[in-house]
Amino acid sequence: MLRTIDVSGVRYRVADEGTGPVLLLVHGFPLNHTMWSAQIEEFSETHRVIAPDLRGFGGTDGALYAVSMERYADDLAELLDALQADRPVIFCGLSMGGYIAWQFAARHPEWLGRLILCDTRAAADSAEAAANRLKMADIVSKEGPEPVAWAMMPKLFAPVVTPQQQTLADLVRKMVLETDPVAIAAAHRGMAIRPDVTSLLPNLRFPTLVIVGEHDVISPPQEMRTIADAIPQARFVQIPAAGHLAPMENPAAVNRAISDFLQTTR
Repeated sequence: MLRTIDVSGVRYRVADEGTGPVLLLVHGFPLNHTMWSAQIEEFSETHRVIAPDLRGFGGTDGALYAVSMERYADDLAELLDALQADRPVIFCGLSMGGYIAWQFAARHPEWLGRLILCDTRAAADSAEAAANRLKMADIVSKEGPEPVAWAMMPKLFAPVVTPQQQTLADLVRKMVLETDPVAIAAAHRGMAIRPDVTSLLPNLRFPTLVIVGEHDVISPPQEMRTIADAIPQARFVQIPAAGHLAPMENPAAVNRAISDFLQTTR
């Protein structure tokens, strides 16, 4: 069920399907909740799957000049409360959704039972990367989302050319081009100032699944394996035939990894 709900002056669009333990799916940048379509279909049979559009993205309003990862995390805690979600939840975030997951774990541990991190990073941006994000934020504010689509698309997918991948690429490009440029710029500014959380990883006490596409060039497998090794209760799964958007590129393998994790960490 796709629903809208007002929380603290922001009108959210949220996919809310199924019953049972809550699986919260947090999309990457600059996408929306539909990137999780395969996971919503799979896990709504056994869980209450909540997949929101983040502030300013998709069908959610409330875009600001800049939105920190902390603000997104607080938004999600408020949203879960408004939806009367049962605790604890399973938080699953991809890329920027993973950056938000770190802050959710730090700021709202009372909500969190298990953690799933897909194609993300624990390290902060380098000074050069942060400067590039701020520059892109200004460009997008003036020119719209096309520059972001042009810059990101070559890095998102596994290096294979199939009709299925082309369909997926077209879908993702459309998603990016339909995103509010104000939200894109705000998220860029927020990601540019996100903290390095590497030192916090050994203190995480939640069962954790770390998933990465074998061809991910944005958050490479070795970097994500290092994240998994640093978290006391983490397992690592590499997804074949996938790049940075593993849940979309190889949903069967990702769903299997998540299902195995949920069944063995109850």
